[in-house]
Order: sequence, then structure tokens, then C-alpha cells
Amino acid sequence: MREAIALIETISIALGIRIADEMAKCAPVEILDATAICPGKYMVLVAGDVSAVEASLARGIEIGGDVVVDTLFIPHVHSDVFPALLGATDVAELSALGVVETFTAAASIAAADAAAKAAHIRLIEIRLAKGLGGKGFFCVTGDIYQVEAAIEAALLLLKKSGNLVRSVVIPRPHKDLQSKVF
Repeated sequence: MREAIALIETISIALGIRIADEMAKCAPVEILDATAICPGKYMVLVAGDVSAVEASLARGIEIGGDVVVDTLFIPHVHSDVFPALLGATDVAELSALGVVETFTAAASIAAADAAAKAAHIRLIEIRLAKGLGGKGFFCVTGDIYQVEAAIEAALLLLKKSGNLVRSVVIPRPHKDLQSKVF
């Protein structure tokens, strides 16, 4: 069951791979992603029930020690986060479009979860670190006032951590934008 999510980012690719293995062995979690990211870091993303994910994260932090540079734990993650992470959200038509760019992968997931919980929007995509210089971004769609509320919730979280790069809200995206962006 996917009710929680955790992420560990390391400055060692070799130890990052070992962390992924140890996290999966210590508790029944699903590895959603385990990959090298820019610039020379490694990211492990797991999901499962709350206690398993929490135990897995603790083990990963223990193994990683001083190579762990960022972590994330969301015990009751919004259900839209999973398809958005996996690129499996089907969007027939864009309404208003909100995009938030962050300095870290963990910050993108946390902000996307906050946005999805704050307003009635569709979380379209969460893209993490690969080919982005270690940054991340997410996109949402919905009615303009809902998109604005969702983005505001994400910005509130990101401003506290200093992980906001930039955000935009496009009230009426051009019809050709959907096929180019997603």
C-alpha cells in the first residue's frame, strides 16, 4: 500500500546504491526510483505503509551517514503524487497551469504534496533532478483560483526552506503548450 513516501539524496553514487539496497531489505517498501542525479549525486525514493517507509528511511540515513545531503518523509502523501512522479497522469485538457521549480528533488515532492492537499487541482507531473542540474519541478492544472491557491500553499512551504527557484501561473495556456510540455 502506498500511503507514505521517503527520499534520500546522497553525494556518493556508490553508497547511494548500497542505501537503496539496505532500505529495501529492512522493510517492505517499493523502490520508486534509485538513480544518479545531477551533479554527481544519487537519489533513492521509496513508498509503502507509514511504518515501513519510516523504518526504511531510518536505515538509509544510518547507512548513509555524512554522505546524506537531503531527506524527505511524508507519512500521508496525497494520492496524486504517485502518478505524477511516475509520469502516468493523463491530462485531456489544460485549464489554468501552475509550475513550481525547486532547488532539490525532496523540495519538489513536499511542495507538490502541499499543493495537492491545499486545493482541488490535478497534479500533472513531478520531475526530479535528472537533466535538471539537481533541481526539480512540478505542474498542476485546474480552475485558476484553485491553481493559485495550490501554488500559494507550495510557495509558503518552499519559502520557509529557501528551496524556491521560481513559480508561474498561466491562466489560459495555449492549446499547443500541452503537447510540448507534457
